[in-house]
Amino acid sequence: MLARLQKILSTAGVASRRASEQLILEGRVTVNGETVRELGSKADPDKDAIKVDGRRIKTHVVHRYIVLYKPKGYVTTRKDPEGRPTVMDLIGEGDYIYPVGRLDYDTEGLLLMMTDGDLAAHLMHPRHEVDKEYEVIVLGTPEPRSIEKLRKGVYIEGGRTSPAVVHVGTTVKAARATTKLTITIKQGRHRQIRKMCSAVGLPVRDLRRIRMGPIGLGRLKPGQWRDLTAAEVSRLKRDSIVSDRSVLPASNQ
Repeated sequence: MLARLQKILSTAGVASRRASEQLILEGRVTVNGETVRELGSKADPDKDAIKVDGRRIKTHVVHRYIVLYKPKGYVTTRKDPEGRPTVMDLIGEGDYIYPVGRLDYDTEGLLLMMTDGDLAAHLMHPRHEVDKEYEVIVLGTPEPRSIEKLRKGVYIEGGRTSPAVVHVGTTVKAARATTKLTITIKQGRHRQIRKMCSAVGLPVRDLRRIRMGPIGLGRLKPGQWRDLTAAEVSRLKRDSIVSDRSVLPASNQ
C-alpha cells in the first residue's frame, strides 16, 4: 500500500517525520535506486527498495523502547564530531534507535531511547507538554521569593518560562550550603533548569532528571538501561495522547 515516504521512514524508526523530511530534502533517500527529494512522495514499503544513505531500511520492525540512566560526561547523540563518548556507547546496539530529546553533557539521569519515530516526535513536541522531573542541587539557601519566581516563570533566553512545580528539600550546611530542589517542567528549552535557577540567584551544582511522563529511573544506576515493559509503553503512549488533548483549545488555535 502506498504511503508518504516520510511516514514510512518514521514508522521504520529511522527518524521522526520532521527529521525524515530533512533526509529527503538532502537527497539521502532512494526508492528503487532513484533519489527522491520531493516531500509528499509515496512508496510501497512492501514492494519498494527504500534506502537511506545507501542502506535499505527495515519496513517491518518491532519497536524498541529503552530507559537509560545517562551519566555525566556523555553526549546525547548517536555520533559526536569531537569524539566524546555518546549514549550509544552505553547501549551498544540498535541501528535506528534514537534518544528522545537531550540531556546536557554535564547532566545525568533518565533518557528515553526508541525506534518509534512517531512517538519520539510526539513526546518531544512542546505542544504535548510531557512532564520532566529533575532533582537539582543548588548552591545556597533559597529565599521563598526565589522559589515563587521559579513556580510562576522567569525570563531566560527566548522569553518567559512556563509555570513549574517546585519542592524544596534538605539544606546541607557545609563550607558552602547546598539545597536540594525537585523541579517539574513541561518545556524542554536548552539548559532550561540551569538557566531558571541562575536567573533567581541559585547556581546549579548537580542536575539529574528522574522522570519523563510516567517513566521513572527506578533502580537504574548510572550507565545502566533496560527495555520498557509493554505496560509502560502503553502508558507512555496513552499519557502523551491525553496530555496532547488537554492542551488543544476548542478554537484549534
